[in-house]
Amino acid sequence: MALPVMKNYINGEWVESDSKTFGDVWNPAKGEKIARVAYGTRADVDQAVKAARAAFWEWRATPPLSRARYLFRLKDAFEENFEDIAKVLTREQGKVIDEARGEVRRMIENVEHATGVTTLMCGYTLEDIAKDIDCKGHRQPVGVFAAIAPYNFPAMVPWWFLPYAIVSGNTYVLKPSEQVPMTQTKIFEILDSVGFPEGVVNMVHGSKEVVNAILDHPDIAGVSFVGSSPTAKYIYERCGATGKRVQALGGAKNIVAVMPDAKLDAAMPSLITSYYGCTGQRCLSGSILTPVGDVADALLEKFTAAAQSIQMGDGLDEKTSMGPVVSAAHKQRVLGYIEKGIAEGAKLILDGRQAKVADLPNGFFVGPTIFDEVSPDMTIAREEIFGPVVSVVRCKNMNDVVELINSRGFANAACIYTSSGASAREFKYRVKPSMVGVNIGIAAPMSFFPFGGAGQSMFGDTKGHGQEIFNFFTDTKVVIERWL
Repeated sequence: MALPVMKNYINGEWVESDSKTFGDVWNPAKGEKIARVAYGTRADVDQAVKAARAAFWEWRATPPLSRARYLFRLKDAFEENFEDIAKVLTREQGKVIDEARGEVRRMIENVEHATGVTTLMCGYTLEDIAKDIDCKGHRQPVGVFAAIAPYNFPAMVPWWFLPYAIVSGNTYVLKPSEQVPMTQTKIFEILDSVGFPEGVVNMVHGSKEVVNAILDHPDIAGVSFVGSSPTAKYIYERCGATGKRVQALGGAKNIVAVMPDAKLDAAMPSLITSYYGCTGQRCLSGSILTPVGDVADALLEKFTAAAQSIQMGDGLDEKTSMGPVVSAAHKQRVLGYIEKGIAEGAKLILDGRQAKVADLPNGFFVGPTIFDEVSPDMTIAREEIFGPVVSVVRCKNMNDVVELINSRGFANAACIYTSSGASAREFKYRVKPSMVGVNIGIAAPMSFFPFGGAGQSMFGDTKGHGQEIFNFFTDTKVVIERWL
């Protein structure tokens, strides 16, 4: 049976790319191909941008409340197809179905939040800035925007940006990850049924050529990106060279500190989820576990026992608590980091290299892995692994914790478990990361707060979703008036 081929969505129609280069889409739990995707061309991007540009002025002149009503209808359509989206997501990405449902829920929450445009996009005025002179600030849409999305959250991440862009009056071009194109294809099928005006929302599949075409296109006003820090920096620099607005969210090396007064039994479920949820493939995953003082041995005993109880398998099985990594190549990358940790002298106390799942011999599985006696200068303590590998770095006190966190270069998220308000306050006051969790292992903001880090985890000055994102998608036109 021929595999389905993902199509582009341009100007309200499903169209095939002229590209002769195709990639395979895999079910990572089974290790089998399930679809193909064309690696699009500059011509595909240009076609989508022309459609978006042609649609801009009429969409821009549509009242914000009318634009929001499209999102209200889209939200209802997403709710009706909620489970189908989650299943497609799990099938091609590998995360367990409950995690996929949570991701789809967060996607929908961004649509809901964006419908508040009539408040969030308001400008401001001041009478009599001088004698008989008034001043007004109007937020106005800018033009065509684009997003380049990652593989780890194929439903949610594009919708950190897309609904805010279009409800503000801009038009849009989305490039999903070529590794997981089926989820956004399903989502755009639903979007198509809502009846947005042609050209307002477009999607182009592809790889590097499509990315560079987006970055270079003179009619794209701004780009949103989520992915690795080297790529985020590249996109930031390239957009700067062409004068585009840019928000490029990069990688992470998140540290979770556990203080001696932490309630370990209560903390354990969220700690395990922090490190092994989504198989460690999220920018908010815990990477380094930092016991402080004499809590280390008790923490490691409980944490290791909990990790050993994780049931791996196909994410579509409700009993599965951890799925595979996304691809065979990524599995080899993660295994390479485990080998590096061993070579550099870390103590491997839980080995996930030989993880096997009955009836899924070809799946891309890596089991829960724990290293103890990790020093801050080891590779596994410095570089983003993006898999179910935990490095334990023991600290003596709060000063050591803060120094460890602030020396990583990455500054995405940091968490602390403690019963002390004073410790929590000192921690959140002194650490560099922009997202901080207190007795929470995943410092994930809701749609109405900004998402993004600092340092090498964030290139640009406007983060994802929240209130501030309307600044990214609008220009404030200042009008100074005097009537004689």
